[in-house]
Amino acid sequence: MNTHLLGGLVLGGLTILVGIAWVFGALRRRRERALTAATYTATGGVVYTIFQLGCAGLLIFGGLAILGLMLAGGPSSSR
Repeated sequence: MNTHLLGGLVLGGLTILVGIAWVFGALRRRRERALTAATYTATGGVVYTIFQLGCAGLLIFGGLAILGLMLAGGPSSSR
């Protein structure tokens, strides 16, 4: 395994990890804000949560795409 392939795998894995952490952060914030429901609703909290979950989904998808490209492409030509 060369360093190019290893770097891509690490980058893809890290991107997926950040996306998953972002999902948990968005859900945690939603639960915390539910205690002050009137203020949360007035400030557009649901839209904000949906936006956060969408960004997290894009990160996870991007990480999977990086992993897929690295694994499908295999190691680059050895010199």
